[in-house]
Amino acid sequence: MQTFLRLSVLTGIFTATILTGCGGGSSGPAATSSGAIAAANPTVAGPVSGGLGIFISATRFSLAEVGYKQSEYFLSGNAESYAPAGTLGSDGKWSVNVAGHADYKTRVVVYRPILATKFNGTVVVEWLNVSGGLDSAPDWINAHNELIRQGYAWVGVSAQAAGVEGGGSFGVVSLPLKKFDPTRYGSLSHPGDAYSYDMFTQAAQAVRHPKGIDPLDGLKVKKMIAAGESQSAYYMATYVNAIAPRSSLFDGFFIHSRPAGSASLSGIPLNNTATPETPDIVYIRNDSVPVLTFQTESDLFLLKSYPDMQDDSANFRLWEVPGTSHADTYTVKGAFDKGNDPKYAEVVSTTAPVPGIIDCGIPINSGPQHFVVSAAFSALQNWLTSGVPPASAPRMSVAGTPPAYVLDTHGNVLGGIRTPYVDVPIAKLSANGQAGGIDGLENSGSSFCFLFGTTTMFDNATLQSLYPDHASYVAAVNTATDSAVAKGYLLEADGSLIKQSAQASTIGN
Repeated sequence: MQTFLRLSVLTGIFTATILTGCGGGSSGPAATSSGAIAAANPTVAGPVSGGLGIFISATRFSLAEVGYKQSEYFLSGNAESYAPAGTLGSDGKWSVNVAGHADYKTRVVVYRPILATKFNGTVVVEWLNVSGGLDSAPDWINAHNELIRQGYAWVGVSAQAAGVEGGGSFGVVSLPLKKFDPTRYGSLSHPGDAYSYDMFTQAAQAVRHPKGIDPLDGLKVKKMIAAGESQSAYYMATYVNAIAPRSSLFDGFFIHSRPAGSASLSGIPLNNTATPETPDIVYIRNDSVPVLTFQTESDLFLLKSYPDMQDDSANFRLWEVPGTSHADTYTVKGAFDKGNDPKYAEVVSTTAPVPGIIDCGIPINSGPQHFVVSAAFSALQNWLTSGVPPASAPRMSVAGTPPAYVLDTHGNVLGGIRTPYVDVPIAKLSANGQAGGIDGLENSGSSFCFLFGTTTMFDNATLQSLYPDHASYVAAVNTATDSAVAKGYLLEADGSLIKQSAQASTIGN
């Protein structure tokens, strides 16, 4: 069985951001005309104020500077848990029955354009990640510039118990909401992760079909995307296969850096070796709404999801991106990025993903996956609004027994979605090379370094052989960037930052 997944998972954002927030009755499920079961509407309270303000690991600048505002709401109601209705096969076409009920009270964080006219009609609902011992928003951090540029609304849901009550995480910091700020969050109550799926559904219901207080304060929702990264992707795979078809609230899903298999329905904690109901190999069902799965180098072998990778189909696309790792320099530094600074396009050498907390022995990966994540959200949005799916992307090159990546002469992985970072390289960008990992998660913070990959800068002789002058380097970057933009793997605005970064560099001088 998936011992690795049961004993570990995965990345959290190891810094906490304190954001100051701006300061209906429940109805039971019923059958819809389509046969789906209407989700229960939770009771919504807020906008919440008091205490230390909104607590979430997310971007660390004033949203007002970019035309957005933030607010927080409490949701309460009675949530369902689920049990398999028969065998759960690897095809992901699962049926479940209601197994139990429990009362809950959780929170959602809302980011939205200040001006309603700027709203593009799509809401991204993110299953907040708790692996770092607190609620974090890795998909918002990675994609926030594109989401802001295009006027999305974003809702972060405290779906899991570790983010509210504590426990069940592998972070070096344990800051659940109730512990961090009992004045603001002391009334919250989470009955356990078996109920997290329906809590997430009810949060989506409150956003899409509000009764009483509207968390979006009147914005009219046209499309809704569910998103989750790492541990949250682990749960999202189960949600897509078993839970989402019951209510049909979401128009599409973004599953980012999923590990092997998928989460238990019964809420077995991640540090428990009990066997879940879900099979070892789990594909995403292909008979529902569009799903785009995004995998870094780390995810296929370090996190053992390679057997779960599946062919594209009418409702499924898989993007694999070489030169990236599960977590990277942008995981933390990107929290300060307002979308106009080319320094966030640079390949850099640093050993500290979180200075003073986690210091790795080898410089961590700085291949900017966030640019491709932004393009993925854009592609998924276009898929939902136009009906045109992204072109099927090439897979990273794998060969041998046991299977392993095929590398170029510089040590970068061949195949996959190509970017200037691997096609015009100035470093070896790898998911491998750090200490810690599977057997070290019970140790100090350095054990998390295996998730951050490595950057090995080329020496001057190598750079000179590749790029005899600055102009040749810039020209190569520009060509590779234009190619990736044309294929939809980079967005034009981000491509411009990459070009600016190349022009400002000293490569070839």
